[in-house]
Amino acid sequence: MMQKIQTLFHRTPALPKALRLVFVLGVFAALQACSSMPQRDPQFAASYPAPLEVPQQRQAASGSIYQAGYDMALFGDVKARRVGDILTVRLIESTKATKAASNNISKDQTAQLDNPKILGASPQFGLPGILPLDITSGNTLASKLSSKHAFKGKSATDQNNSLTGDITVTVSDVLPNGNLIVRGEKRLNLNAGNEYVKISGIVRPIDIQANNTVPSTKIADATIVYNGDGAESDASKIGWLARFFVSALMPF
Repeated sequence: MMQKIQTLFHRTPALPKALRLVFVLGVFAALQACSSMPQRDPQFAASYPAPLEVPQQRQAASGSIYQAGYDMALFGDVKARRVGDILTVRLIESTKATKAASNNISKDQTAQLDNPKILGASPQFGLPGILPLDITSGNTLASKLSSKHAFKGKSATDQNNSLTGDITVTVSDVLPNGNLIVRGEKRLNLNAGNEYVKISGIVRPIDIQANNTVPSTKIADATIVYNGDGAESDASKIGWLARFFVSALMPF
């Protein structure tokens, strides 16, 4: 890509350098927009079954129809149970959360010390003033200290989420107790960008229905991701500078 940019930059000698740079950057942005294919996530990559072992020559010559190493479930169902098998997940996620908090804290404190009496008399003394001969008198040991603090805060949160649809995943591992570890992703390339649906978790074979589907509410340790990229996704995100002003790093 950098070699293409340098070639375009040198093939436009009639334009000033600044205009040539703007032109090349525009072409580069257009090329990037045209090649924005969905990216695969290795953490949700599909799992494939292990290759079948080729029977030994003596076993192949035994004349038997069924050979060791080949699993032929003639009377089994179509439920996923082995590594590489396919399972369809029904996404029926719906959550609602509401939270409100209110704080009102105030604190007043006053400390006062009267002028003590020594031998029946209250001591008084003078302090030098601003001028060399300026002396203030009538000062005592009485003191007073007061402080006042107040805090008032209020917050409210109301959030609703809903996700429905289907996504087909593969079995990546089988645990010793028979539970299945599944994972997978769905990638959609739309006009304004890409959308991704990713899911992983642990499924009990007993929760798999006869049509080889399982609801997402039956998946343990579930990780469900629904996000996207592209122009519309970038337009709905707050800029990095504005994000700084609303973050905890902002001191004001």
